Amino acid sequence: MTHVATLVCNPAAPILDEALLAHAIAVLPGATVSDWLNRGVAADLSFAPDGPSDNRAHAEAVRIALGDAPVDVIVQAAATRRKKLFLADMDSTMIGQECIDELADFVGMKEHVSAITERAMRGEIAFEPALRERVALLRGLDARIVARVIAERITLTPGGQALVRTMRANGAHTALVSGGFTLFTSKVAEAIGFHENRANVLVVEDDTFVGLVSEPILGREAKYATLIELREKHGLAHEDTMAVGDGANDLAMLEEAGLGLAYHAKPAVAAAAHARIDHSDLTALLYAQGYRIGEFVSA
Repeated sequence: MTHVATLVCNPAAPILDEALLAHAIAVLPGATVSDWLNRGVAADLSFAPDGPSDNRAHAEAVRIALGDAPVDVIVQAAATRRKKLFLADMDSTMIGQECIDELADFVGMKEHVSAITERAMRGEIAFEPALRERVALLRGLDARIVARVIAERITLTPGGQALVRTMRANGAHTALVSGGFTLFTSKVAEAIGFHENRANVLVVEDDTFVGLVSEPILGREAKYATLIELREKHGLAHEDTMAVGDGANDLAMLEEAGLGLAYHAKPAVAAAAHARIDHSDLTALLYAQGYRIGEFVSA
């Protein structure tokens, strides 16, 4: 079976050249001449592994061959790379922030809450009780502050709109699936262009957070279940699906996807995912599917 190694760097700093590609070709079995998807930014290398392919091992071999060059490497079977279902985490993936940390800043608890968030995303503590603990600290905060947080603090991750809109234009179903809150995912999903969004519901009374989140909490298992549900709903095969995230609560979803990508992720997540994106923006997920820069749908 033919495999493909996609090499991608940050489009803001295009450093991919023929010399780097030659280093990669040298460590891939039966590798052929490169195919530029975006010259200087992204290229495909086709190769034919002897027997079953250990995609992560091949990707690591290429990374080692490239030395300290800030280039991401995604290795997969060539025949099934174009995806028809895309699930994405929100906080620190499709946006640059953790929404609950930004809300906590308004009650003087950002540092404390951020520390809990970091431990939960690293998988050091269970997600659900950690979320309840952080939400409890928001009790009494005016819920209308969310609009201000979105307007003043939330930034969309570069490449996200092109990723979702290009996949949609090519018939894929897209879903934003977050352990965060619907007050944010509804706005972020609309801004980026997702078909749908799912997240947790903060309990609000008289425009005030009461310090509770509706049960059951959408966490690791719910993300995993959503992938399976949408895959079956749309009649898709396992290899037709792609997911991206950065935290421990994304791991089950990433492992179940045909291609699960860790995006600027915590170490344990990056080690377990099918592929890791450490340097590029979210357009790397389009190049991984073989899209050329001329096929991108802009915002």
